[in-house]
Amino acid sequence: MIPGGQPNMQQLLQQAQKMQQDLAAAQQELAETPVEGSAGGGLVKATVTGSGELQGLVIDPKAVDAESGSAEEVAETVADLVLAAVRDANASAQKLQQQKLGPLAQGLGGGGIPGLSL
Repeated sequence: MIPGGQPNMQQLLQQAQKMQQDLAAAQQELAETPVEGSAGGGLVKATVTGSGELQGLVIDPKAVDAESGSAEEVAETVADLVLAAVRDANASAQKLQQQKLGPLAQGLGGGGIPGLSL
């Protein structure tokens, strides 16, 4: 700080730039990190990135067993399992986002840059 209580603008800009770089790096890491979710005891597995983009879907053939009901019932069950697996994967991705981005967001709230509050 400069005498008189004013923050050093050069120092603030450097800290803001570092935080921006850290945030970009964390976002890139999330975009590259696979997160899996499942439903039906593992009959359906969905893989999303840490940022929530669906990357893969695996449906066990047992999930589409035609002997367990009509084609409509089986299709509805598989659709429900897919939705549940994707939701499970996205919930895990959100937890990962909080772990990776939470500390950075707290820093942006004023604790990380003296004299700045958002």
